[in-house]
Amino acid sequence: MSDDHYLSALRSRRPGAAPLALLAPLSGVTDLHMRRIARRLGASAVVSEMVAAAEFARGASEARLRAEGSGVDVHIVQLAGCQPEPMAEAARLAVGSGAQVVDINMGCPAKVVTGGASGSALMRDLDHASRLLEAVRGAVSVPVTLKMRLGWDHQSLNAADLARRAEGIGLDGLTVHGRTRQQFYKGQADWAAIRAVVEAVRLPVIANGDVGDLAQAQACLAASGAAGVMIGRAAVGRPWRVGAVAAGLRGEAPRGLTRAERGSVAVEHYDGLIALYGVAMGVRHARKHLAAYAEAGGGLDAADRTRLLTTTDPSTARALLRAAFGAPARAIPEAA
Repeated sequence: MSDDHYLSALRSRRPGAAPLALLAPLSGVTDLHMRRIARRLGASAVVSEMVAAAEFARGASEARLRAEGSGVDVHIVQLAGCQPEPMAEAARLAVGSGAQVVDINMGCPAKVVTGGASGSALMRDLDHASRLLEAVRGAVSVPVTLKMRLGWDHQSLNAADLARRAEGIGLDGLTVHGRTRQQFYKGQADWAAIRAVVEAVRLPVIANGDVGDLAQAQACLAASGAAGVMIGRAAVGRPWRVGAVAAGLRGEAPRGLTRAERGSVAVEHYDGLIALYGVAMGVRHARKHLAAYAEAGGGLDAADRTRLLTTTDPSTARALLRAAFGAPARAIPEAA
């Protein structure tokens, strides 16, 4: 895979190009170090945590950390907001800080986001959504993409309509999660429903929702006709999964990691969070990842898992992470 493969896919769908596998933006999860690791291990591209545009434009430290992309290529910053001016300013600031792609969030279903008329709430007013897209497109010269859902609910499945508007405004790519906002993450993602978006535009469309391994990726692509898949929750604690799927979609064997190497990845991620946020805040940010790595490794008993999640001592956490990927009680397949 060439380093520019994702950007090339945005600019034109090359005939015969292998489908992509991207790491999805997950708020509070896809921090800088998780993205660095997933990209290094073969993900086609990785996307930042959702960044609140107004906070970023005001210079809030948390927003700046979420948008950080040092050492990540291609650096994609996802912005969320409900007003054109802050979205445009945040896009300019992101690009000024090194972002190579700006992604616009119109898919987040969380009440704290939709209650402020951001995220998937924007799919209830496509005229206003279009004004946001126009503001961001006019503010920057780098590629601009859009992530959305099928619609607000099953009575308003308007993703294809929004996609056509985005294409007309000059956006470069789309990602569609195969659920409505009202479904949140319940039920099964409807990959076949994404096909309506694929057929409505000439832009590359990435399919998202319930993809966690190569077989699911292939089934999703067959149902949707998309140019690639986006993997989110299945990569937590297993950042190597995205690269394994990307390799499989190219017809290649995934890069094998020994259990010890996986343990080293977990420690690298933990140490990165401590360096990024400091010990006190880094320990808190790390807990969701520690739980997922403990599950992925399978080498800790209940007492040690509790110790891993509650310790405030980095050296103890590192030792327990390595132990989690020690001698397994059972073999773990490559896709795990």
